[in-house]
Amino acid sequence: MELALQSSLFEHAERRHLGDGAWIDYRSGWLEDADSLFTELHDVIPWRAERRQMYDRVLDVPRLVSFWDFAEQDAAPVPHPRLKQMRRRLNDAYAGELGEPFTTAGLCLYRDGDDSVAWHGDTIGRSSTEDTMVAIVSLGATRVFALRPRGGGKSLRLRHCHGDLLVMGGSCQRTWEHAIPKTSRPTGPRISIQFRPHDVR
Repeated sequence: MELALQSSLFEHAERRHLGDGAWIDYRSGWLEDADSLFTELHDVIPWRAERRQMYDRVLDVPRLVSFWDFAEQDAAPVPHPRLKQMRRRLNDAYAGELGEPFTTAGLCLYRDGDDSVAWHGDTIGRSSTEDTMVAIVSLGATRVFALRPRGGGKSLRLRHCHGDLLVMGGSCQRTWEHAIPKTSRPTGPRISIQFRPHDVR
């Protein structure tokens, strides 16, 4: 059973505990000058299309992607200084609790309502066995960010709006799944920026 859209639960940026050690923070309007940043990132990020093996077929990934590892000395220069600024701001707020800094930024461009991401947890690397955090900044069109417990139970459907920050912490990647569902409603492009610590994907 799905609950109604639940952005009202986070009007005061309070942490919501989901059970089994999982939690989320939702901070509305976290990012200033989101309008100009969306346009700049849309234009300067070297977006690429990916194809992935899905059972017996190789399919196009329904979104464009890009990725930076701030800790790699040989990595390409970060294409926009605001990525570094956002990472610094998130580390100031969360690195103490996390016990380490965010070190990577993965970006996804959802071009329209047909672009999506299926149910999953970020469990490649240490997050398959350890608690961690994933911080997601949304720019552009509002999309539903859905969460559901692994193994069944009530799901949450949040409106992830322009400039909002969503942080998933604790056991969330192992005990819950999340998705950006397709939508038939006319919708513009959205950029998602996901900050993660080392060896979490």
